[in-house]
This record gives sequence, structure tokens and C-alpha cells, in this order.
Amino acid sequence: MQLDINYVRNQFPAFSEPSLQGQAFFENAGGSYPCRNVIDRLVRFYQQRKVQPYGPSDPSRLGGEEMDEARTKLASWMGVEEDEVSFGPSTTQNTYVLAQAFRQHLSPGDSIIVTNQDHEANTGPWRRLEDSGIIVREWQVDPKTGHLDLQALTNLLDQTVKLVCFPHCSNIVAEINPVAEIVKLVHGAGAKACVDGVSYAPHGLPNLATLDADIYLFSSYKTYGPHQGIMVIRRALAETLPNQGHYFNAGHLDKRFTPAGPDHAQIAAVAGMIDYFDQLYQHHASGHERPVDRGDVVHALMRDHERALLQPLLDYFSAHNQARLLGPADADIRAPTVTVALPEAAEPIAARLADQGIMAAGGDFYGVRVIQAMDEDPSHGVLRMSFVHYTSKDEIDKLIHVLDREL
Repeated sequence: MQLDINYVRNQFPAFSEPSLQGQAFFENAGGSYPCRNVIDRLVRFYQQRKVQPYGPSDPSRLGGEEMDEARTKLASWMGVEEDEVSFGPSTTQNTYVLAQAFRQHLSPGDSIIVTNQDHEANTGPWRRLEDSGIIVREWQVDPKTGHLDLQALTNLLDQTVKLVCFPHCSNIVAEINPVAEIVKLVHGAGAKACVDGVSYAPHGLPNLATLDADIYLFSSYKTYGPHQGIMVIRRALAETLPNQGHYFNAGHLDKRFTPAGPDHAQIAAVAGMIDYFDQLYQHHASGHERPVDRGDVVHALMRDHERALLQPLLDYFSAHNQARLLGPADADIRAPTVTVALPEAAEPIAARLADQGIMAAGGDFYGVRVIQAMDEDPSHGVLRMSFVHYTSKDEIDKLIHVLDREL
């Protein structure tokens, strides 16, 4: 099976938008284009259901049903229970709320492990727990490759460790970490595992029944949807952590970690993400009844297409005598986020690329710690080019052609 790229691009209004013609979008790690299903659901909610949901009137009842539908569909595709899924305004906010729950749950002298490969959202809130006497240990990357070595994690684990926080893949290094293997190590030491999936989920929603993580976080606005943070907390842990919501919601698992009021329309629109994934499945395959199995098929379709486009770009930078590719040069173990350090500051290069129809970016991308760990200067910045399954071979060819001229 090969991904039908023409079918895919027809599901995204951005590709027929006149103002975007001639622009190749390579900043998907900052936020992807929304699919048509999401836009349609969002417009419908604002036009027809924009009242307080879950009331007796038809607009109110239907609005609540659409919000529930989003949770149901998302849970079924990820292999978890409905009430194990929580929505919040962003993954950064969700992680902060989780950290406050652990601040109450843990005791002085308990330890947690964080990495210096992470986006700051999944490391900063946890590091602040040191203020409460909790010991923070850092699982450090290899300064040459950016790789997180499992033996280094094993050396950090002991009976005091209660939580290990790490990324499915970094938004800078982009190496796909072996989540299931890491989680098995963590559980073997009696600790819980919190996985930041923000940079991975756009390349295929994970099957959490397989990964076995206790917490998995990602952002729907980077996964073809509205601006929401999505958080899965498995029941055994969620019922143990202190309630962070209103006291009268303590008995509702899906409300225990969302103190902010929900964005009704955006939650309802999340269902459009799964509508799109399901249409993608039906266009390419058949015979899988369970949504989680359909998710595995769609995941493989996306990753196969992305790998084929990614390897030439990695080869280009591997051969470039002035560019340092951060992370692996093998598309089989990397997400399609390509970050390079160059002699020239990154932002002016990104500006020149933009003048030629390449939407990329320069900066630190909240990955200051990993850039520093790899002996690069965050203030100088790195150039990042990121794409997803709706990217075409022609766009990759254009990117390489423009890079060849500019670098």
C-alpha cells in the first residue's frame, strides 16, 4: 500500500487556498494545517451549537453529544478508555497541572527523572518540583548524536524514583525513542512513565495499549486539529493522584486534571481528526473492525510515505560540509523534523527561504537544553524544516533546490 497523496491533499483546504499557492510548508512541527473535517465541525459548532452544552434544548444537547463523540473516537483509536482522555488549553498547561498533582503526591526525597532532549514543556514543570524537596535527575543525551542511551537510564533508576518523563521524539533531534522498551524499564523499577508525544503524534496516533505508558500527551493543533492539548492518564494512576479540578468533579476521571473550563467548540472539532483518519483508512484499506487496528494501518501509511521523502533530505545535509545535522541520518528511526546548525544565524536563512516559497523557521524551538547539550548556541539558532504525510515529493525537491542555492 502506498499513500494516495492526491487524495490526502484534497482533504486539506490549505492546498487549494489562493493565498498559499506556491508556498511549501515546512514548519509543521509548530502546527499543522487542519483537515477539512475539523474545519467543518468547528464552523458547525459555532453556527449551530454555541450554547452551554449538555442542557435539555436541542442545540445544547447536540453540542454535548459532539464533545462526547470526540472523546469516544479519540480513545478508541488510541486503545484507551474514554474517561482516561482529558482535554486542556495546551500540552504545556496540561503538563503544568500534572506536575502540581505530583507535587502533592510525592514526598521529599522521592526522585523523578527528566531528559535534556525534551521540549521545555515536558521538562521545566517537572524540574520545578525541586522546590518541594523532590530530587530531579537528568537523563542526558549523547552530546555528539543527541541519542538517549537506555543504559544511562538504567543507571539512574533506583527505589526512590517515582516518575520518568521523556519524549516519544524530540522536536530538535527527532530520533524516535523506543517508548515500549523504556516504559518496561521504568515499570520494572516501580516508577511511572510520562511520555511527551507532541512531536510524534502527527505522524500517526500511537497505540497506547502497546506502548503501556501511564501518561501520554500531545497537541491536536499539530495533529490536523484545533488548538487543544490532549492528555491520556491511565486509570490506575489517575485515581491515585490528587484531584486538580473542582472538588465536586473529583469522581470524574476526565475532569480531575482540567481546572480550566473546556473550549466546547474545539473539543467537538477534535472528532474531525478521527473522521479524517477513518476516511484515510477506508480509502486505502478494509477488513479492520477495531478503530485501534485502523489506527495502526493509517500510522504505517503515514510513516512509509514520510520515510521515503525524509531520507533524501537527510542525505543532503549529511553530505553538506557546512551543515551539522542534529540527530540521526536514518529515516527509519527519525520523525520528519530536520534540524541543522549552520555557520550563519538561522533566522536570516529562514527569511531568505520564505522569500522563495519555503516556510521553515530558525530559532531554539523551546529546545534550549538539547541545543546546548550538543554544544550549539541557542541564541545563534538552528534551522528547522519539518513535514508530515501531506507533504509531496515535489515540495521536498523544491526545498532541496532552494537550500542548495542558499547554503
